Amino acid sequence: IEEADIIFASVNTPTKTQGVGKGRAADLRFIESVGRTIAQYANRSKIVIEKSTVPIKTAEAIARVLSANEAAAGGSKNFWILSNPEFLAEGTAMKDLDAPDRVLIGGQDQDAIQVLADVYANWVPRDRILTTNLWSSELSKLVANAMLAQRVSSINSISRLCERTGADVKEVARAIGTDSRIGPKFLNASVGFGGSCFQKDILNLVYICQQFGLEECAAYWQQVVDMNDYQKIAFTSKIIQSLFNTVTKKKIAVLGFAFKKDTGDVRETPALMVCDMLMKDGAIVHVYDPKVVIEDALTEFKYHDLEVNTNQLIFSKSPQEACDGAHAIVVVTEWDEFKTYDYKSFYDKMMKPAFLFDGRNMLDHAALVDIGFEVHALGKGQIKKSGGQSQIPDFVTRAGSGLLSGGYSP
Repeated sequence: IEEADIIFASVNTPTKTQGVGKGRAADLRFIESVGRTIAQYANRSKIVIEKSTVPIKTAEAIARVLSANEAAAGGSKNFWILSNPEFLAEGTAMKDLDAPDRVLIGGQDQDAIQVLADVYANWVPRDRILTTNLWSSELSKLVANAMLAQRVSSINSISRLCERTGADVKEVARAIGTDSRIGPKFLNASVGFGGSCFQKDILNLVYICQQFGLEECAAYWQQVVDMNDYQKIAFTSKIIQSLFNTVTKKKIAVLGFAFKKDTGDVRETPALMVCDMLMKDGAIVHVYDPKVVIEDALTEFKYHDLEVNTNQLIFSKSPQEACDGAHAIVVVTEWDEFKTYDYKSFYDKMMKPAFLFDGRNMLDHAALVDIGFEVHALGKGQIKKSGGQSQIPDFVTRAGSGLLSGGYSP
C-alpha cells in the first residue's frame, strides 16, 4: 500500500447469511476492511479501484471511510475511487484478460480515469475502453450477469414447453439465435446455471430494487432465479418418475459436479440440488468429475445446510466405476470428455432398462438410443429408436405435475 500508486480492491462480496438483507444483500465487510486498511497505511494520495462486484453506491462508502480516517488523522491526502468491474469468466480468464470485449472504468475524476485507461491501453484497443460515471459502472456489472442469467432461464422455460408440445428446443434456439438482434450465445437449454456470480448478483439486484421501492422490478428479476430452481427440480423429478417413480437404493451415476466445464468450482452448482433430491428419495449417487473432489462437494452441501449421508454420496475415480451397475446416467456438467466416452461399454454393465438423462443436451442421443438406452434430453420428447420423438405419456406428465406441485425445498 505504501509503495503503490494504484490499489485494486479484489475481495469477496458474498451474499449475507444473516441480519438485514439475508439471502439477498451483498456482505461488504471485506470491502470496508480494505478501505480501513488503506487509510491506515497510505502514506500519500492514492487511486483506489473497485474490482469486486459490488452494489451501486459502494464507492461512496469506501470514500467516506477513507476521508473520515484521513480527517481524523489531520492529514491532507486525496483518494480517488474508481470502479473497474471484473468481466473474466471461469475457465477462460486469461483469454478474456488478453482480449476483453470491453474494459469498463467508472469514476468522478477524469484525470484518475485516464491513468487507469492508459494502463489498459498497453494491450486493449482504445475503442474497447469504456468510461462512465461511478454508479453506472457499479450497476453495469450486476446487470450484465443478470441479463446473461435471464437468457438461460428464458430458454429453459421454453425447453419445458417444448417437452409438452413436441418442439425441439435446440431447433428453436437455432432459429431465434440467427436473428442478429438476439444472437446465439447463452441459448443452450440446461439443467440450470450455477457459479458464484449469477445467482448472487441477481439476488443483490433484487434487494437493491426493493430498497428503492421498486417491487415490480424486484419480482421480475427474482423470477429469473425461481425459474432456475424450477428447472433443476423438473429435471430431477423426471429422473425419479422415469425410474418407475422411485430411486430408493438404486445406483445413479452422475457425470459432472462442477457448475460448468473447465473448472473445479462447485459454488451454486446445479448438481447440488440434483444429488440432494436423488438422495432424499433414497438413491445411491456415484459422481464422477475430472476436477471436483468430494471434500469440496461436502463443503457446498454444508454451506446450504443440506445434510449428506456419505453412504449415499460416493465420488468415483473413473466414469466406468460410476456407471458400473447403475440404473441411470445423469449428465450435469458439459465436460468435453463426456462426448468421447464408450457408452456401449457403460450400457453393457448397467441395470436394464438403462436410462440416460442429458442435462446439457450435449450427447448424440440417436446413437445412444441405438445402443439401447432410454434417453431423456431437455426440451424434447422421449427419443425413440426409429429416430422420431414421442410426447411424454400422459400418466408421466400427470405424475410430474403432482411431484412438482409438492413444493420441494432444497
